[in-house]
Amino acid sequence: METASDGATAGSKAPLTDGEKKARHERDSLKLSRAYIVHQIEASTNERYTRSLQQALSEIEEKLATLVKPQ
Repeated sequence: METASDGATAGSKAPLTDGEKKARHERDSLKLSRAYIVHQIEASTNERYTRSLQQALSEIEEKLATLVKPQ
């Protein structure tokens, strides 16, 4: 039901430009990747792998921060 209400709200606003659609897609993709990496960190028992995941998480968070700032 949330999807239906989101669609109704989005319909009343101006349509998104191609750039805005691309930015939204990239942001959503990064959020999904972030959630996956957080889950992997929680499940990891290998210290090296955990450090690698933490580095990847840091990079994703930096990218998300740059995507959020212009708006």
